[in-house]
Amino acid sequence: MVALLCGGWLALAARPVPAQDASPTMGPASTERITAELVSMTASATPGSTLILAVRQDIEPDWHTYWRNPGDSGGATTLDWALPEGWEAGDVVWPLPERQPLSGLMNYGYSDVVYLPVATTVPADAEPGRILDLSVTALFLVCSAEMCVPDELTLGLRLPVGAADQTPLETRHASAIQAVLESSPRPAGLTARIARTDDGGLTLAVTGDAVQGPDGPGPVYFFPFEGGIIDHAAPQTGTWGPEGLSLTLTAGGEVRAGGLTGPVAGVITTGQGAFEIVADPGPLPEGVSGGGALQTDEGAGPAGFTLPALVQAALLALVGGLILNLMPCVFPILAMKAAALARAAHEPREARRDGLMFLAGVLVTFLLLAGLMLGLRAAGEAVGWGFQLQSPVVVLSLSLLILAVGLNLSGVYHIGQSLQGLGETRLSRLPGGTGAFFTGVLAVAVAAPCTAPFMAAALGAALIMPWGAALIVFLMLGLGLALPFVAVAFSPALLAGLPRPGLWMDRMKGLLAFPMYATALWLAWVAARQAGSEVLALGLIAGLMLALALWLWGVRQAGAGRWTLILGALSLISVVAALVVASRIEPVTPTGATASADAGPQAEVWSAEAVVTAQAEGRPVLVNFTADWCVTCKINERVALTSGQVREALTATNAVYLVGDWTVRDPAITRELERHGRSGVPLYLLYAPGTDAPRVLPQLLTPGLVAEAIREAGS
Repeated sequence: MVALLCGGWLALAARPVPAQDASPTMGPASTERITAELVSMTASATPGSTLILAVRQDIEPDWHTYWRNPGDSGGATTLDWALPEGWEAGDVVWPLPERQPLSGLMNYGYSDVVYLPVATTVPADAEPGRILDLSVTALFLVCSAEMCVPDELTLGLRLPVGAADQTPLETRHASAIQAVLESSPRPAGLTARIARTDDGGLTLAVTGDAVQGPDGPGPVYFFPFEGGIIDHAAPQTGTWGPEGLSLTLTAGGEVRAGGLTGPVAGVITTGQGAFEIVADPGPLPEGVSGGGALQTDEGAGPAGFTLPALVQAALLALVGGLILNLMPCVFPILAMKAAALARAAHEPREARRDGLMFLAGVLVTFLLLAGLMLGLRAAGEAVGWGFQLQSPVVVLSLSLLILAVGLNLSGVYHIGQSLQGLGETRLSRLPGGTGAFFTGVLAVAVAAPCTAPFMAAALGAALIMPWGAALIVFLMLGLGLALPFVAVAFSPALLAGLPRPGLWMDRMKGLLAFPMYATALWLAWVAARQAGSEVLALGLIAGLMLALALWLWGVRQAGAGRWTLILGALSLISVVAALVVASRIEPVTPTGATASADAGPQAEVWSAEAVVTAQAEGRPVLVNFTADWCVTCKINERVALTSGQVREALTATNAVYLVGDWTVRDPAITRELERHGRSGVPLYLLYAPGTDAPRVLPQLLTPGLVAEAIREAGS
């Protein structure tokens, strides 16, 4: 969606900066994105005084760096000083940042030219007349709307020590540095309190002379020093009164999860300036309301939602849902759809009821999954569409559920005792409307985690909209998925073309059980990929126990006389045993150590720094974001990405092939998907050397399409 924190930033920021192999650059140092320079407010240093140094950033158009709290993404600039013995550099004096709303996120940072002043103590025994070399290693995260790059520059300044009784001359940077010092947030003797509201939000009250005035404090905004305290992109509203102001804030993920655990520090901006505050949790003071509503600033609100945007996203979701029926991800559920259509083909009322109940099952499940996903994201979790299949417990549970469906289609047991006599053949089926609803639920749980054309753009838009609008988009997506089945159910002419019920239907139901068994095996394999090889054995044991339980139940249904209660008890014991075995499965966390072996030729693990490194070497980069539970991903890999044409194109262009495996939850991959407006896999990116924005390949690949795109990127 936007320029999020690059994977290499944390590693670079966390590691200690080693001794420099080369002398620092005296004067400006540059990358393609930023020019930086270590400058001084005065032309010399005075012994026993404070010298104001500053790191000057000249940032290229459409790029930006970050404040001490970068907001929803990014990373603050860090400075590592190398100064003469006895010299001591203080903290950065951070200028008031710009608010940078983009695609529903809010970042705090800087563009164009900015100075970061640092007060430096000069020892009293500094020798006048001596020329000293000052050095700082600055690590900038420089971002555009398309990508982020960590740029590390070592900057130097040669500065003489002046006499203690002489006033040093100012440099050409003095006025700019002085302006930053004068306008930067500062303490103003304000008293602040913060409290949770009944609806889980936050109220910040600030009192004191600097926030008072006969006409109110002017436009107000609160910048917290730490992330996770507030939702940076949410609007900030409030009131003012004779003693100060009250600001209504949306709580961030950390506060929602753990509450207010201590004081909240930050900067409050008003029409009179920007002031540092520390808000202690506690009762709010009087006199912060009654004067009127605070002035708001449009820059503080979330971007990306308008009524036309909602209409467009809803239509894209409808079309995406329709196309989803043609995607390989839906293959596992086609057997259930076919069985349902055949069953009610010559009962128009029953067919219409089943169609509507299938639609209800799809829509309800879409709403539940979408609500859960949006809730987790609002709590600060990095999740995307298909998150339910990133848990091996959920995957194995689905495997057992689909095994049960297959056994029902095979006639091992019956649900609802709804039997039809067909000569001497018994046809078992799920009870009408309940079965259709259940089919819709499974269709979403198993098939929807993959994305289709148009669907990806719709979901990306939905995730930056308010909850109500986002749920409308998800409902339209569900409507698109269910619409073909509903249309057939309400088309008597189409249904009349099917043969009358008979022995063929019983045979077809038995045949359609085998795709369900295949799906159950596939999901068991996915769970094994997620949690290790032992989970496969546990899954097989659980499946065996479940099959035994359902067979015993089927025997009981057929009439077991005095054995009925015993068989029922044995069946229940087997089900409990299957659940106990399944409950022993524990998910693993991604290590990023390996790439999927079947994802393509010579696959390396994706990371943001791997992309940057390959591009710096002038090599094309093909990125495959995939998951083992994504059928479309696996088909693309087997058909296109492992083909000879693609291998030859990668070799001929010296391209790098990277795989981001999302089988198990990985927040870094989730953020990268979001940065490109996606909420799920597959996603295929192709970076050409010297370009920042990648080419996004289609979600259904052919060998020729991929090979030709790689050759174009290489040329």
